Amino acid sequence: MQSPIDITSLLRTALAEDIATGDITSIATIPVDASARFAMNARCEMVACGLAVLPELFAMIDKAVVVEIKVEEGTKVPAGTTLATLTGPARALLSGERVALNLVQQLSGVATLTRRYVEAVADTSASILDTRKTVLGMRVAQKYAVKCGGGTNHRMGLYDAVLIKDNHIAVAGSVTAAVNAARAHAAGKTIEVECDTHAQLEEALAAGVDSVLLDNMSNAELLQAVAKVRVHNGNVGQAVKTEASGNVSLETVRAIAQTGVDYISVGKLTHSAVAVDIGLDEV
Repeated sequence: MQSPIDITSLLRTALAEDIATGDITSIATIPVDASARFAMNARCEMVACGLAVLPELFAMIDKAVVVEIKVEEGTKVPAGTTLATLTGPARALLSGERVALNLVQQLSGVATLTRRYVEAVADTSASILDTRKTVLGMRVAQKYAVKCGGGTNHRMGLYDAVLIKDNHIAVAGSVTAAVNAARAHAAGKTIEVECDTHAQLEEALAAGVDSVLLDNMSNAELLQAVAKVRVHNGNVGQAVKTEASGNVSLETVRAIAQTGVDYISVGKLTHSAVAVDIGLDEV
């Protein structure tokens, strides 16, 4: 089975970190020809994610391991659901157990938290975005988990879109100077500007940006900003998008969405998601 994401180097690093020169406990206690069958079971309600990577992971240890995935990625399941079964050489299964659980627990945690945010803004026009606040080395995997949870990926890194933030503006001298320089250097790229004030918003709109990041604004300020952007779009025939950011929580996200913003970016999806409880049990 082809992995849905390219995290081969991450899997190799994880296995090398855990197994290194060998799983001495399994080698010492398990006969080399012993076989086993394990079930990966959800111990809480969760959105499943990361299961589709398991065949690649265990193939790196022993190609004789057979992985049967029981649940589609992105599916919300109740506690007690069997997510996958693993059959094959017992030593290989035990050697890969912790890496497999760490991966699926972490990615399912991201997907589960993302789904809660997506459900919280249901029936509004807002989409939930991730950020670059990811665990080092796991960005591709975590952003995949956000999509499995129903969220939308923002830029993958510094290379695929222009996001002019407060420090860029400070060094460049102004919003206008930063936007003009970005447009000259990165033709064809989407240009977004972080705006802390309505004055910066007005300057960004005048400079012809594609999107504005409304940072740490109150809901009242967001309402005014969204109205201003809509008037601008109507006057000049643009489709500037609005994104709200800053201290977003499950308790506040719906009210933010009701201001009419197009996107809400949430760093917590990746930097604060709690790993879900999953067990690997012999069957």
